[in-house]
Amino acid sequence: MIAVLVIDMQKAFFEDPALGHRQEDTVQACNTLIAAAKESDVNVLLVKTEHEEDKSTWTLNMLEDDQGFIFRGTEQAEFIPGLRTEGLPQLLKTRDSAFLGTDLLLRLRNWNADTIVLAGVSTHNCIAQTAADAFGYNIRVIHAADATASEDGEAAATVLDILSREYRQRVLPLPEIIEILRAPDR
Repeated sequence: MIAVLVIDMQKAFFEDPALGHRQEDTVQACNTLIAAAKESDVNVLLVKTEHEEDKSTWTLNMLEDDQGFIFRGTEQAEFIPGLRTEGLPQLLKTRDSAFLGTDLLLRLRNWNADTIVLAGVSTHNCIAQTAADAFGYNIRVIHAADATASEDGEAAATVLDILSREYRQRVLPLPEIIEILRAPDR
């Protein structure tokens, strides 16, 4: 079985100009993926990052810089406008990987998902960390090339090359992913 994870499609991440100019295309591609998954009865999970202002959830670099990011309940933590989130389950995380400190593995096991499609931002950080951890749990990964974005294109290309070469993770365009989602034996 397949599940789709849409990661960190939040206002805070698109404040970066490098991602800001990709916002509309990324939202549209994620919405296309979400719609195709829903049509095929494939589970979709919205993954988002939120931190507490008391520093209890901060990462090392946030602690070292004494600067927090994406605080719970703020506008920065909201999903990007236009992203279709209605009726979809959500998972909160405080680290790059959606597996670390969350119940993601349990959810995937409950869905009988042995493959995940990853979409969202940022390819070289949160997408890559989630993908690497999925490999550790023997979960196959498909990267939705058109539905991911990064503020560092060079790092994104490098990490996707490593993940596809070393972990045999596929990087596919949306039309191919949609065919996979529609296949009766997915």
